[in-house]
Amino acid sequence: MQRKVPGSPAPYTMIDLFAGAGGLSEGLRESGFTSLYANEVVQRYSETFKANHPEVFVDNRDVRRVDAAEVREQLGLTRGELSLVAGGPPCQGFSVNAPVRSNDDYRNHLFREFLRFVDEFMPAAVLIENVPGLVSFERGATLSAIIQALEELGYTADVRILYAPLYGVPQTRWRTIILGFRNGNPSRAFPQPTHIAPMRVNFTSTFRGQNIVAMPDGSDLIPYTSVRDAIGDLPPLINGELGEPLKGYAAPPQNPYQERLRSQSMGVRNHEAARLGQINLERLRHIPPGGNWTNIPIELLPAGMKRAHRSDHTKRYGRSLPEGLSSTILTKCDPHWGAYFHYSQDRIFTVREAARIQSFPDHYIFQGSRIEQYEQVGNAVPPMLAAAVGAGIREVIASEELSVAV
Repeated sequence: MQRKVPGSPAPYTMIDLFAGAGGLSEGLRESGFTSLYANEVVQRYSETFKANHPEVFVDNRDVRRVDAAEVREQLGLTRGELSLVAGGPPCQGFSVNAPVRSNDDYRNHLFREFLRFVDEFMPAAVLIENVPGLVSFERGATLSAIIQALEELGYTADVRILYAPLYGVPQTRWRTIILGFRNGNPSRAFPQPTHIAPMRVNFTSTFRGQNIVAMPDGSDLIPYTSVRDAIGDLPPLINGELGEPLKGYAAPPQNPYQERLRSQSMGVRNHEAARLGQINLERLRHIPPGGNWTNIPIELLPAGMKRAHRSDHTKRYGRSLPEGLSSTILTKCDPHWGAYFHYSQDRIFTVREAARIQSFPDHYIFQGSRIEQYEQVGNAVPPMLAAAVGAGIREVIASEELSVAV
């Protein structure tokens, strides 16, 4: 386990709980944080985290069985020395998409394990990320309980819902972000949007009488990153093509997004085309860019969809629009779930294309089977969004340190 070196400069240090494959840690690393410890119970996810963050101690135990004091002592930290405790308790129980949203779901209480680590480490800042459905779950009672618990530990806490395209991520993804500081105003840490993008709020967006959705403000914002901006330089593939594990790029970087994600990369990995069956290939040939299942002749539709209204399920069997935003990347690029057909190639997105749309850098390699890789990508926090949040957290911590020094 990595320990603090006596006499060394104090970096912005962090630990990551419910770490997944490391999207949150990757973004926070990009914003200047040094991760010392991560906890992730799913073996394959923890393997991907370790492969991409080899300097971090990755703990694969159930967090409920981990002694937080023992972890702090092994890291050589005193209480109050750590900069940040970050993480995302499992979100299925909170999600507006969950079949049953019940307070009896044990996953809804795992945030208390997170708070147990906060109590032990007493970091300068706390970051909890989750789905927008957290705001409405139990009519806001769970969110209120989290904020109250942070306040009881001595933190000033606040919450915002952030839209990933406003921070350069090319997909329609929303995340709820809770920030707490021992010293400092959390509202100052939430990042200001840098991009302009089409958006539609279809969830509860108010908490304690205030709108908590971060909105773009100003005329100096740049256009959103499109699907083609994100993946247009990756090598073309035909349906079912695997090719070499390491592939060359199809073109030089065509925009700043590609330049950023190609930094430190020797080529393209995790870029293999899953094989679509003949019936899906037939359906796909009828779908133009930006189109969906309504473009498919009725005789080729699945039986259940033949009875659907034309205004329903508008993302199913969708072909991405190159100039538009991607559907939210989920745990598999199943055409029955969303618009995951490539805009110009007759196949679904590869793992690398999904990772690009999530804003993972190309040097970030996913372990396991292709199914497991899709799951890791889809469950991750977009690193670029995490980096924007991390920069805001650092700014507030630095300003408080400066004011104390003065």
